[in-house]
Amino acid sequence: MEIPVEKTDSVTIAVIPVDELDASNAGEFKRDIAPVLDSDTRVVMDFSHLRFIDSSGLGAVLSCLRQLSAKGGDLKLCGMSKQVRSTFELVRMHRVFDIFPTREEAVRAFSG
Repeated sequence: MEIPVEKTDSVTIAVIPVDELDASNAGEFKRDIAPVLDSDTRVVMDFSHLRFIDSSGLGAVLSCLRQLSAKGGDLKLCGMSKQVRSTFELVRMHRVFDIFPTREEAVRAFSG
């Protein structure tokens, strides 16, 4: 999975390019996002393309947060569809992650 990455100031934005993040591609996602997590500490994941996420996908995103937190970084999420947001709320992960409606708000939150 090719993950497009953009830089804004000192924040890296990773656009998650798939419709579904689930057991079929969570391993590939973790492998392909690893270079971003290794080189940056302030990351925004843009979920605007994502329409479905399952427990494997949630676990993969949570492991990204853990990796960044371990080195003093942070992960913010943005652009969630109602269905994806509902999944995060169902398992209470909206309390773990900083979730923003737009990419701009997520990036701005790092300077706040």
